[in-house]
Amino acid sequence: MLVRPPPARRSLPLPRISSVNRPQLISRNPYTYYFRASSRIFTTSRPEVSPRPKRRNASQDTHGHIFQRSLATALSESPRQDGIPFPNTYMHPLPHSRLSDLRPFDPSAPLLLMAEDEPYPRSRINSVGVPGSVDEMLSVFDACLQVGKLDRATLVLLRLGEKPIIPGRELLALHNQYLRAAIDQAFEQPDSEWAPSLHKWYEVYIRGRGLPQNSETIACMLKVSLLSSQGEHLEHLVTRYMGMLPDDAIYQLLSETHILSQQDFGVISSIYQPVSQLLEEWEFPSEDEEAHEEAAPPEVDHLFEGKPEDDSPTVRPTEQKGLGLKSLRGVLSFFSKIKGVDISTLPLAERREIQSRLEKDCVDAAIARWREENQSLIKMGLNSMLSTGALNSQLYEWHRDLERKLQEEFDLFDESEMREKKHTEDQDRCLYAPFLRQSDPGRLAAVTIMSVLNAISSAGVDSGIQLSLLLAQLSKSVEDDIRHVVREKHMESKFNKKAPKRKSGQVASPDPLTTQAASPDPLTTEAAADVETKDNFVSAANYRIRSWPMTIRVKIGAILLSSLLNTAKMTVVREHPETKEIVSQRQPALAHNSIHRKGKRIGVIIPNKALVELLKREPRGDFLARHLPMLVEPEPWTKFDKGGFLQYPSQLLRIKNGEKAQRIYAEAAVDRGDMEQVSKGLDVLGRTAWKINQPVFDVILEAWNSGDQIGNIPPIDPQIPLPVEPEPSENPLERRRWIRAVKAVENEKSGLHSQRCFMNFQLEIANAFRDQTFYFPHNMDFRGRAYPMPTYLNHMGADHVRGMLVFASGKELGEAGLRWLKVHIANVFGFDKASLREREQFAMDHLSDITDSVVNPLTGGRWWLQAEDAWQCLAACFELKAALDSPDPTKYVSHLPVHQDGTCNGLQHYAALGGDIWGAQQVNLEPGDRPADVYSAVAELVKESVAEDVAEGNALAKAIDGRITRKVVKQTVMTNVYGVTFIGAKAQVLKQLDTAYPDFELETGVSPKLISSYITTKIFKALSTMFRGAHDIQYWLGECAGRICRALTPEQIDQLEKGDTMPTRRPNTNPRRVVKQMRKHDDILSRFRSTIVWTTPLRMPIVQPYRKAESRVIPTSMQDLNLTIPERTDPVDRRKQLQAFPPNFIHSLDASHMLLSALECDELGLSFAAVHDSFWTHAGDVDVMNRVLRDSFIKIHSDDVIGRLSSEFEARFKGAIYLTRIDKSSPAAAKINEWRKGARRGRFREELFEEAERQRLLMSSDPEEVQRGREMVTPASIFQEMSEPQPMSTAEEMETLGLGNIPDAGAAKAADAALKSALGGEDEDNNGLDADSEAGDVVEANSGPSEEEMEWRSKFGTSPFEAHVMGAVVGLSSLKARGKNKHLGEQVWLPLTFPSVPKKGDFDVTRLKESKYFFS
Repeated sequence: MLVRPPPARRSLPLPRISSVNRPQLISRNPYTYYFRASSRIFTTSRPEVSPRPKRRNASQDTHGHIFQRSLATALSESPRQDGIPFPNTYMHPLPHSRLSDLRPFDPSAPLLLMAEDEPYPRSRINSVGVPGSVDEMLSVFDACLQVGKLDRATLVLLRLGEKPIIPGRELLALHNQYLRAAIDQAFEQPDSEWAPSLHKWYEVYIRGRGLPQNSETIACMLKVSLLSSQGEHLEHLVTRYMGMLPDDAIYQLLSETHILSQQDFGVISSIYQPVSQLLEEWEFPSEDEEAHEEAAPPEVDHLFEGKPEDDSPTVRPTEQKGLGLKSLRGVLSFFSKIKGVDISTLPLAERREIQSRLEKDCVDAAIARWREENQSLIKMGLNSMLSTGALNSQLYEWHRDLERKLQEEFDLFDESEMREKKHTEDQDRCLYAPFLRQSDPGRLAAVTIMSVLNAISSAGVDSGIQLSLLLAQLSKSVEDDIRHVVREKHMESKFNKKAPKRKSGQVASPDPLTTQAASPDPLTTEAAADVETKDNFVSAANYRIRSWPMTIRVKIGAILLSSLLNTAKMTVVREHPETKEIVSQRQPALAHNSIHRKGKRIGVIIPNKALVELLKREPRGDFLARHLPMLVEPEPWTKFDKGGFLQYPSQLLRIKNGEKAQRIYAEAAVDRGDMEQVSKGLDVLGRTAWKINQPVFDVILEAWNSGDQIGNIPPIDPQIPLPVEPEPSENPLERRRWIRAVKAVENEKSGLHSQRCFMNFQLEIANAFRDQTFYFPHNMDFRGRAYPMPTYLNHMGADHVRGMLVFASGKELGEAGLRWLKVHIANVFGFDKASLREREQFAMDHLSDITDSVVNPLTGGRWWLQAEDAWQCLAACFELKAALDSPDPTKYVSHLPVHQDGTCNGLQHYAALGGDIWGAQQVNLEPGDRPADVYSAVAELVKESVAEDVAEGNALAKAIDGRITRKVVKQTVMTNVYGVTFIGAKAQVLKQLDTAYPDFELETGVSPKLISSYITTKIFKALSTMFRGAHDIQYWLGECAGRICRALTPEQIDQLEKGDTMPTRRPNTNPRRVVKQMRKHDDILSRFRSTIVWTTPLRMPIVQPYRKAESRVIPTSMQDLNLTIPERTDPVDRRKQLQAFPPNFIHSLDASHMLLSALECDELGLSFAAVHDSFWTHAGDVDVMNRVLRDSFIKIHSDDVIGRLSSEFEARFKGAIYLTRIDKSSPAAAKINEWRKGARRGRFREELFEEAERQRLLMSSDPEEVQRGREMVTPASIFQEMSEPQPMSTAEEMETLGLGNIPDAGAAKAADAALKSALGGEDEDNNGLDADSEAGDVVEANSGPSEEEMEWRSKFGTSPFEAHVMGAVVGLSSLKARGKNKHLGEQVWLPLTFPSVPKKGDFDVTRLKESKYFFS
């Protein structure tokens, strides 16, 4: 590294230059290059002093890797009461502030993402095969550089330069990439013309077009000159290029050590005298340092030598030793060779090397397994093609044939690129050839086979898989694998590369995937920035090539999948139905078909029945190695994509639905240091060390191998009888019920088998890790909720997984710990609603049962199996017995995690936000002698309401009377706060009824489906009564979201106005003119892109990802796909946004509470783990953790969280204008209509622009402009003049939201669909492939009455939602009226303001300190 002392001969202070802190513009990186050109721009026409790089403010907290900047929706101190507004500056805590303290922030300056320019319109692929989309061009360009196809890269770069598509700096970055790739290629493929062609390229396309060159450009041209010229010509070129540098830019040139070596600088200094003077100020590395190479990884093979064979019990495989398990066991085989050796005792370097081996590539290993089994069958004299039970051997045949097919495709790449008149196939090859060339046919074939089989297994092998989903998973696997190949190739060259030498040395090229990680301060490195942050404004690059564009991904997936379909064959052996002879036939293993679903024709891939049978026996496990627990502490999160696993690429956030804004906000927050507490909290969770609880695992293993149903372990052969087929009758419902019952039995059997297969994987992993200490790296979803990244074995698993996990470190129980251990037994048993003393006594009363459970867990009384969480109960029994058997139980070193669970944590947050005293009592925020049970309280309210209906003779009330239990209402109460819809809640109640009363219909004559609607209505009403303040807050949140989603920001309005060519005159009645005006109107509506963004108490920005992505028809080699491709410029989905906002906001609060608690527990030396609202630590530390949980909750809710959110919204959407409707019968509407007629106005756009101008004038500092603004007349000024209340714009959507709302049928169904889509899971990016209906093919959906409605009408003569007994009376006339009223009202543009924050109740959150049962 070059180290320069402070300049002594300069009048202007110059920044210190460091070769590792400068932007690294990488020539061969299609994944992490984001178009952030260097800020050290200069021109050849007028020298300018380069700007100083920003430095950290001394007041900033630089704790750890991520220095702190403040942003949150909550303060650790109480809000200001003096009415003085917050200054527009950030308030930084003192450097010694604790991570577990909330950082204050100014809500008037939240992190803001500047409006994105309109994307450059797509154009068609041109005659030479260059695509028309900017994203596609950039991706193809980068891929071409990666594989050395500079001729194709040249064509792309020329097309990009034809029009002003991208800014000059970003275009220069592409030219720099091209120059560096050309220099690299010159060493591999010497060409006498390469240097003159690059000099010409520079003169014509860089200097000739006036691009703002930087030091990297000049460094590249100097390198070309040094490698190709000598004598006077070299002196001329060096002098010329150095003369283009301003004086101060010479220092920047000296930092380009990845291009110019020390020897190169020596030659330059001998020619250009100013450089020789500057070099005296720099300290170059010594020759030893320059030639230093990274140390080779430590040898760990000695660990496997001389180890005895593992004789521990094995896990009984499901049905047969097979396929996926063989893959898994191959991955885990080295654990058996080091049985009894705890890797945690080895040196760190050896542990990291072993961990790296676990994460290493598994593709070559899979091919080797397939080949091995194929050859073994051949040696046995068996034909692998006829061996239907040997899938691995058949996979080798598939791989061989597919590799041959793909090689033929590779051979056509050059031919298609060179063909002058290109056909459709040639154009497609020009798109995907550079990407596939980065791998090889053999590897692509293996990845394709494994990805397809894994995807089919995951989706359910019986029904096939949707084509779009399969293409998404396949293309993602191929992209990830190619990234891995690129990384491995670079690492290999890194060890083999020698120090650069003039004319023979190679340009040092940084790691294309890890350059940013090499920086000592990676979160402030300009090179890594996809975003540029100035104060609180974030400017994102318009075009990013972080991943392959959707069109290219789909085409790559289609060509690979179609090749597999054409080559994958398997032998099917069946008995002839007539002759009874055994017949064998070669058939395709997979078939492409179409089905009708929801009114669309959907492409699906159907596996052959013979393949289905094989896949059902064992799931595939070829990619499993990348999802195992870690043997070393995870890498700390130091940036968005740096942390977690050592080798496997990870991301801090699980981005949903391809949402780009969330990543941009997150990267900007990381860059500012706002994510420090969040990332450190995840590090705390990842540093918690775990071990396998050996005694419990031995019992689980014995139970598993028995094949019986024990605890949550399903039986190996479930005996579920099929229902008797009914006799033919005139009632069609009888037959439909029977068919539904048969399908339910089949689904149950299939589900149990799938569950057993998944458990099989978990037990194999646990068996391999039984002697090891391991860790679970964590990341988050977009709401901030933490999840462990290892898929199969983690503490968020089912009961049996939690039961066999313990902390690796132990702590003495002490008296308090012994007491909490006894309480823990009662909790996991299900006796958790009693007082703590009663729970403790419960354990003592069952000591004999506990002892029997430990001594004879499977042959004794099996008391532990009566517990709600049986395996966790057994683990607690083992721990308590061991403690009581020790000489001093209080000195017993315990490893068992003891849980403290919140009482419906979402309702706890709502009660604190709303200040509901009654609600706070029900969720244990208020102190009490006994724990309150909100579920029992709701059940009692439901019972009371049912009793009232029984007295009135209600038929449904009589049927359910006496059957309402706590368990029936629990799930609905728990999920109501997280956005469950009426239909979803009804399904939950139905499930509980079916479980508790399987013969309900036979006993009462009423269908459980009907009664579930009735009960759900009662539950919703009870919640509305109990949590009134929370109900108001939900409405307030939804109303704010509704207004934001119909708003235009000042920047968007400016863009509209600049592009507006419509004349300002009376609308023309010409039909063509009317159509044009309608298009203008639709253009404005498409600009509603403001998604809901807020900041958590830990300063993490949350961006809701729900947008209405446009569909595009993408032709592929298989079929034309109609796909939705999400973009930042898509309009928001208003219904999803406002309905998902309240539950997502609560999720962000409980996630902040958990992470804040984790930070403080870590500071206090506690081991800490969490499953959302269940927090775990050692028994002896429970009292300390409980104090931390209360303090963290109080820290968050002591401030006016909703008030802060309101202030943030006002600042975030300052100057915005939103569209709403006002009642036509109101005086304001009449006056607005009169004004519009008199002024001959009424144009949608004109009123928007006039209102925007009025707002600009009113906010001006010039009194004359303010006066002009007051004199302007617009619909908004008329509305405000008449002091009309702001219309509630979300009444209809909010009917289905909130505690206690019962919607009408249509609204319920729409809301259910929206919420399912919005809150359907926390999975990662689904790659944007949301639908794949064949283009132009739509069928009519079935809109007839449902089976439930038919049955209801047959019993009661009316529909369910019309019936009074449901408590939701919505007659036909009222529904029609609602539909008419929906379109009534005058549309007006109003300044975006927000409703007043609901008045808070009297509950004091500090009383929580005295509550023993807040978490217990």
